[in-house]
Amino acid sequence: MKGIIGKKIGMTSIFEPNGKQTACTIIEAGPCVVTQKKTTEKDGYQALQIAFGEAKEKNTANSLIKHFANAGTTPKRVVKEMRNCSLSKEVGETITCEIFSEGEKINVVGISKGKGFQGVVKRHGFGGVGEATHGQHDRSRAPGSVGGSSYPSRVFKGMRMAGRLGGDRVKMKSLRIIKIFSEKNYILISGSVPGHNGSIVLIQNK
Repeated sequence: MKGIIGKKIGMTSIFEPNGKQTACTIIEAGPCVVTQKKTTEKDGYQALQIAFGEAKEKNTANSLIKHFANAGTTPKRVVKEMRNCSLSKEVGETITCEIFSEGEKINVVGISKGKGFQGVVKRHGFGGVGEATHGQHDRSRAPGSVGGSSYPSRVFKGMRMAGRLGGDRVKMKSLRIIKIFSEKNYILISGSVPGHNGSIVLIQNK
């Protein structure tokens, strides 16, 4: 397992050598600093703790300031752990986007956009009534029947109904790295990535 923390910049599209137009997401991947190395003997599991993004010292807890100082770096915005990491890095070393290569398949983890309370058409893709005849009034986006009256006299658990949508942890699998811009720490990834522009994502090898 290897990975890096990044920030979603936005989307664009490029033409590949075969002439196909591909939608891409631009991600600023790293540089990340290794702030702690956990071992099975000491912590019970093996992991690499990495940090990304500059943070103001006044907005950082004193315990974290000392933690970052022990790693020889300034306060960071985001700290994540990667279990069973294959990268041979020591505390204080830097991880850049060069750990990946163009054409490699990766997984991207992020928090999807929060859309608030939504109906069944947007949340679950219901088709609605679809007709405006036979006395239909304002039922075109209604969920319809949700439970029997006589039996079972209740609504089953798991029934697809209106509710809060978005704001969940989402993993997009098997995305392809189109291009790497090492000088700017940018990675161009095929397809869409969860989250709004400026949100934090975790890039892992497949």
